[in-house]
Amino acid sequence: MAHSTRMRTLAVGIAAALTTVALGLVPSAIAGGTITGAGSTLIAPLEAKWAPAFQASTGIAVTYGAVGSGTGIAQITARTVNFGASDAPLTAAQASACNSCIQIPWALTATGIAFHVNGVSKLRLTPPVLAEIWLGQITNWDSSVIAKLNPGVKLPNLAITPVYRTDGSGDTYAFTDLLSRVSSTWKSKVGNATTVSFPVGVGGKGNSGVSGVVGSTNGAIAYIAASYILAHGFQVAALQNQAGNYEYPNIPNISAAASAFKTVPANNEMHIVNPPKSAKLAYPLSTYTYVIVPKSSPTAAALQKFISYAIGGGQSFAGPLDFAPLPKVVLSADDKSIREIGS
Repeated sequence: MAHSTRMRTLAVGIAAALTTVALGLVPSAIAGGTITGAGSTLIAPLEAKWAPAFQASTGIAVTYGAVGSGTGIAQITARTVNFGASDAPLTAAQASACNSCIQIPWALTATGIAFHVNGVSKLRLTPPVLAEIWLGQITNWDSSVIAKLNPGVKLPNLAITPVYRTDGSGDTYAFTDLLSRVSSTWKSKVGNATTVSFPVGVGGKGNSGVSGVVGSTNGAIAYIAASYILAHGFQVAALQNQAGNYEYPNIPNISAAASAFKTVPANNEMHIVNPPKSAKLAYPLSTYTYVIVPKSSPTAAALQKFISYAIGGGQSFAGPLDFAPLPKVVLSADDKSIREIGS
């Protein structure tokens, strides 16, 4: 998965995204105007590609703060930005508080399971085993449960350090969504949300913060957006899907997960983790990421243009950053939603 050319491309993209964060959400004084957004760190590398290309073609500047999905939802609800970005769909309470907001799935990717275990380059895991690790039930890398999944792999007598996000995170939402579907214990004790109380482990803020912990900790395991895993050159685990196959968060496997779902609900909320057995090649921790916009706002026309660009020409940047093509059924639903902005 970690091809060197792709890693260099991703590193540049993520550096640009973090520069955007460092600069903050200060509007640029240009003729075309400015729209501001905040939220998901997962989408940040793609946002960093979209913004200059969109400005070059339209004269409209886009500034984006990668502050986490939870904060993105809070900021668009408070209307301190023009759009929010979240890898988690709005809850019923959030949708009500956001006051006529529309959520539109505008990119498709995955959350990967990165690990740092010196001497181990390949690892197979199952979603139920992930639940046991983050519940603190499996605590050592040479556990018989992990060893059984990895015949021939020399696993060390080393403590496992689970790593989690401390900020409101769409990656946390996708990860806990999967664990809640495969573990009744996880569902009852921890649950599924952008922020949960993890029973064990070490926290990090944003995908960058979690990546820092993994890079410096022998024995660490973490859920991280696929593009960040590639950019940092981390080892990534193959996860077993419901068909019994072990798959990586590569584009064909992400697409296979998405293709198992043939319809889009009226509110555009899509759950594609743990897809059915019929999706034989699916990576089970795939996820959509959403842009969230008010139905009515002074920037409605600019938002329509930007989102149309993101799901259209902007998708040309997706592949090298480990984002999969949006399915036709989702593009159709997106087009309908975009027309509702400003109506």
